Amino acid sequence: MFKNLINGEWVEGARVSRNINPSDTRDVVGEYAQADAAQAREAIAAAAKAQHAWGLSTPQQRFDILDSAGAEILARKAELGDLLAREEGKTLPEATGEVVRAGNIFKFFAGEALRVGGQVVPSVRPGVGVEVTREPVGVVGLITPWNFPIAIPAWKIAPALAYGNTVVLKPADLVPGSAWAIADILQRAGLPAGVFNLVMGRGSEVGQVLLDDRRVNAISFTGSVATGQRIAQACVARMAKFQLEMGGKNPMVVLDDADLEVAVNAAVNSGFFSTGQRCTASSRLIVTEGIHDRFVAAMAEKMKSIKVDDARKKGTDIGPVVDEKQLAQDLEYIAIGKSEGAKLVAGGEAIAKNADGAPGWYLRPALFTETTPQMRINREEIFGPVVSVVRVKGYEEALAQANDTEFGLSAGIATTSLKHATHFKRHVQAGMVMVNLPTAGVDYHVPFGGRKGSSYGPREQGTYAAEFYTTVKTAYTQA
Repeated sequence: MFKNLINGEWVEGARVSRNINPSDTRDVVGEYAQADAAQAREAIAAAAKAQHAWGLSTPQQRFDILDSAGAEILARKAELGDLLAREEGKTLPEATGEVVRAGNIFKFFAGEALRVGGQVVPSVRPGVGVEVTREPVGVVGLITPWNFPIAIPAWKIAPALAYGNTVVLKPADLVPGSAWAIADILQRAGLPAGVFNLVMGRGSEVGQVLLDDRRVNAISFTGSVATGQRIAQACVARMAKFQLEMGGKNPMVVLDDADLEVAVNAAVNSGFFSTGQRCTASSRLIVTEGIHDRFVAAMAEKMKSIKVDDARKKGTDIGPVVDEKQLAQDLEYIAIGKSEGAKLVAGGEAIAKNADGAPGWYLRPALFTETTPQMRINREEIFGPVVSVVRVKGYEEALAQANDTEFGLSAGIATTSLKHATHFKRHVQAGMVMVNLPTAGVDYHVPFGGRKGSSYGPREQGTYAAEFYTTVKTAYTQA
């Protein structure tokens, strides 16, 4: 059984949860301890006790630990990629790529630990000096989702530790294995007791304690809009800092002048890879009428070659949906699309068993056409391999439709027009914009985040992470 990490010790939980392989539901990845509210409070107490010393630790100490963790993650990329694919359902190449990203994130923030600087500026008053410095926020609670079980914990843990904070991590219930692996690596990298704590457990117990405990100075969350809103309310009530990454209904615009192959490949990757279970996935394809029919025909043809199978099998393009509940939600939205009058031109069927006869939560990717902007499948985040096409007359209407959403995480455009690409980058209401690229897939050293209902608070990743994980101090000295 895999245990929780509290104050430098591996401890059993109040109960045990079984981690199930969605590619073969007969396969139990492992049994993981589930912390209760009391253990969550113990983890917070440990983090609070360790924070002062860790906040004053040297940049070299933080660099060494984070660099060591990153190096081990990269050295074990095949093993950890296999674990990730087994517990979450990403294909093995995607899972291994995510592990490499996590390793690179730790190495990047190892360097950032050495680069935390400040400013020395003259005062407007004679004889007075001013120093502007950054200090750690304190104890940080991290709540991470199931769809990126090693990359998202990494891009929260690494900057938190690099800037001198202590951490309590609550990973998603569905994917404890990857988070446990990070905890094990950090523990052996030499972190002092209490600096990093892992409490696997239910959000209603462990997550609620993180929200309510005044010793937790900041919360970084990635997950659903509804949960994000509850976190915001709880943090505002006690004046804690918070950072939210939530939903998306990301558009991809395809213009008449687009390279058809480039547009189709970007749309297939955006909508269907990782089983569509990415907050940056594009489930709205906004296509101008001059290319519409050719684009839809090419999409449907491309989808015929997509292989849905065991995530760890060579040649698999798309693995299973993460669990039975998510599969039911995807199928419900497919039924909604049909009932609203959308035309299902490809896929949409559940597959009970993979090619080897193993039971799993499989779904053939679905493509809807003849949809209207107000249909629920074009308004609500489905979080599965379900994509709809909206036909528009030209660029202006396409841009208006792209912005007609309560979300604003990622947006893409396929075009050979520099004029339209430039205009789109400036005027689309999204935090990240892709030109002739999938809407999903971002670098680890640049800011990640969105606008409107998708995100709240400072950006994640890159040097921008300092905005959340540090607080600024201004000091005056008269010689």
